[in-house]
Amino acid sequence: MANLEWVCVPRCYEVRKNRLAGQATLDHPLKQRTVTVVDSNPLARALEGTDPLSQFARQDEELNDPLTQMVNEFDIKSKRRERDRVEPEDNTLQWSSRRLGILNRFTTNEKLSLSTSFLVASGSLDGGSDSSIKAQTVVADKTKYRLEQLDHFDDGSMRHMMDLTQQEYIQRFEQLKQELIQSWHNDQRVKALKIAIQCAKMLADTTVLQFYPSQYVLITDILDVFGKLVYERLRTKASGDPAASAAMLEREREAARDTCQNWFYKIASIRELLPRLYLELSIFKCYEFLTSSREEYERILQRLTHQLRGIADPLVSSYARCYLVRMGVTLTPSKTYIRENFSDLFIIYPQIFRFVARFNLHPEIVTASSYLQLYAPAFDYMLLCLVHKCELHTQDMLNECKQLKNNGAILMSILSSFKPEFIATNALEFIELINASDTPGISKSQLLRSLGSSVSSCAPLQEQRISFLKAAFETINKLTDPNEYINCVETWAVFVSQYFTVHEVNRLLGELNARMCLGKAYEKHYSQLQNILTKIMQNYRSIELLLIQLNFLPYLDLFQKESVRVEVCKNILSFYKQNSEEYTCDAVVTNALMYLGKILNDSVNALTVEDERRQISQLINVFIHKVNFGRDLEQQLSFYVEARGTFSNLDAVYVTLVQAACKLATRNRSKSTGFVKACIAYCFITIPSIGAVQQQMNLYLLCGQLALQHLCLGQADACFEAALHLVNELPAATVDLDGKPRSLERFLVSYMCNVLATLVVVPDSPEQGVLYFLRLLLEVIGRHEFKADSTAPCIIYLHSLDMLYVQSLEKFPYHIKGVVSNDDLYGHDPKFLQEINNLCAQVVDAILLQLKALGAAQQQRSQAELALELFLRIVRYADLEKESVAQLAVNLWHLANKAQSQLDVKTLPQTLRSVELLYKQVKDASTPQAQAIAKLLMRMRNS
Repeated sequence: MANLEWVCVPRCYEVRKNRLAGQATLDHPLKQRTVTVVDSNPLARALEGTDPLSQFARQDEELNDPLTQMVNEFDIKSKRRERDRVEPEDNTLQWSSRRLGILNRFTTNEKLSLSTSFLVASGSLDGGSDSSIKAQTVVADKTKYRLEQLDHFDDGSMRHMMDLTQQEYIQRFEQLKQELIQSWHNDQRVKALKIAIQCAKMLADTTVLQFYPSQYVLITDILDVFGKLVYERLRTKASGDPAASAAMLEREREAARDTCQNWFYKIASIRELLPRLYLELSIFKCYEFLTSSREEYERILQRLTHQLRGIADPLVSSYARCYLVRMGVTLTPSKTYIRENFSDLFIIYPQIFRFVARFNLHPEIVTASSYLQLYAPAFDYMLLCLVHKCELHTQDMLNECKQLKNNGAILMSILSSFKPEFIATNALEFIELINASDTPGISKSQLLRSLGSSVSSCAPLQEQRISFLKAAFETINKLTDPNEYINCVETWAVFVSQYFTVHEVNRLLGELNARMCLGKAYEKHYSQLQNILTKIMQNYRSIELLLIQLNFLPYLDLFQKESVRVEVCKNILSFYKQNSEEYTCDAVVTNALMYLGKILNDSVNALTVEDERRQISQLINVFIHKVNFGRDLEQQLSFYVEARGTFSNLDAVYVTLVQAACKLATRNRSKSTGFVKACIAYCFITIPSIGAVQQQMNLYLLCGQLALQHLCLGQADACFEAALHLVNELPAATVDLDGKPRSLERFLVSYMCNVLATLVVVPDSPEQGVLYFLRLLLEVIGRHEFKADSTAPCIIYLHSLDMLYVQSLEKFPYHIKGVVSNDDLYGHDPKFLQEINNLCAQVVDAILLQLKALGAAQQQRSQAELALELFLRIVRYADLEKESVAQLAVNLWHLANKAQSQLDVKTLPQTLRSVELLYKQVKDASTPQAQAIAKLLMRMRNS
């Protein structure tokens, strides 16, 4: 086709867009409309099919509609919630919320032992007791059997399991719980009682001290289950049959009372004190079947409190009192018995420190501090129950605490359990108590941490805060152990950052710097130092004010380990991203952020994973976007220049800097091209440092378009030329986020279409010749290596043909204000048109070569579709009076017809209609062209 005589015909018709007519409306078009027709004539309704049977059928259909059912159910549930709305339940005293924390806190690696007669291999101790009980049909015989079974407590059948791990120990107790439940449901009440008794007896075992709180939780769980089973059975028995008579219901209630008394008599017959107390407390709620008087409840609780005085071990006694309080708060709001328990506790309190003195002599058994911590769950819960919804005893307890010798353990529980408001009101008094405290096993740092945690949620009065903080840190600064010191400061950092100015925060950071540098103590406390910084940033109001403090950046020097240092810098920039002002122009803040960003940038190397690069780049990009010097554009550009030198390892940051410089050029209000040229020069220098060729190409095109818009034609030409020269460096594929290769041919086609649309208005340079950039583009595409079956080059050539046709028009469809495009530059000169026609012929030849290659690659569908695209362009753009052009159009039509079976059935008819429409448009304006199209139509129809 080297002899193709291509001549571009002028457009002699107006291009119109078919727009849909709009219509204003007040209602949403998707809104459901409901029309209600009221007709009082029943005969008319019957004739229209709205008789009662039809209505019932329609109602059934509506009820069967799942959406209608969902709406109805939602309405019913909403109304029910509104009707049943009550005050939310207070879960402050719920023991269940504490049990998991105790199990996780008090663990052991020592071997444990367990003694029971119910975890034997046969699953039943007395060999067939299940069938024995079920065989008893006479009530008297059944009662006699149970009494014998209870009396016959054969200790020789006890099985001792030794050397159990903690996990195995917990599993055995879970098996005991399931055995108790199963025995109860199998009507083996005595067996269930015996399991509960054996479990309660284990609470006297303090062999493994550090595990005792967890042991208490596991055993009381079983006792709670036992108590619930007894209570539910009595409640069911007392409620009776609702349909029964009043006399029958009264007899049922009387029987339930008798059964309840029998349970308490059985438990009272237990010889040992500890299981007898625990079992009575486990069914304490059953007393409601015997009495409804709160005074009676209090009398019983006081009796049990007096009995608890018989337990010698203070640890066992403390947890037994805790269980008593747990059961008591469910039935009576009285605090008298709790207060009496504390009175007894303070009497035996000195005995605790005899154990402490013993453990100080033998710390290999358990340390004094660890031993005192065992009491904390019991003391904390009892104190919480004492002051819950009743603060009458708070001051009394504090006064009694002052009178106690070695009062640290009680003081710790007071700080943990009392309301922060009370502690804040008496903050100075608590500081004096802590300073005067000298309890073995309870250090001042532990007390100060609890106090700091409390005042962080509720601060003292404004006029007391300075003196309170000064008094607290006088004690904190006297701590010689770096571990105790840093743990205290970690807790108090929240209080300081929340309620004091930035000067106190800066002073705190300075004291930390000085203290942690002694002996390189910071090396052992990176996590605490990081937590302190995090808490300060979370609670202080202005991150910018923190960044400009004298001791802030030196504080970062404490993190000598690179991985920790990088993590800290990322954390700071994350807080800056979330909590900073929208923009900043402060030089000190900017320098601090640059310092942090440089640390992150320098941490990036060839081994850094892509996700880490992306995360660091995002943080730095946010900071770059927030730096804004307002109208001082030169200073803004200088900042970008500095950032380019600082963040040299991050391509994503370079992309952001180029885009920011382009945006900066658009803010130039003075209309001076000098500053725009400086911005474009900055971009032109920065883009080659980016590793990804795709991003380079996109940014070169963006900068070229920006330069063209600001009439910097030389810079635009340089950018376009650099972009086109990068095409052959583009890889064939890239790796996406899932690790799969993704071809870049689609990107290249889209990119070239964008370039061609831009080149329409780019005027030719006098030094480069006619349509230099289009010739360069065609040359680059000709050299680029595509797949054998690729349609990308053909599509690019087709769009090049579109661009060339636009160049042949007397007036281009769009322009850039101030830019003299080729239509005005050449003035439709015949020599220029000849160059365009020659280029069109070359492009068509290239397209035909690509179509031939597609045919050789057995890509008939793609070949036919692209042939039709070229066919339509020939009909629209070329002079069909030239026989070679008309013959080419016919050949392309025949080629598409041969692959008709592989094309969409509408493709060929639509193409034919497009030609017919073009004929109608030009038949009145250009008779020769219309005649040529008519001849082509005849040949198309005949084929």
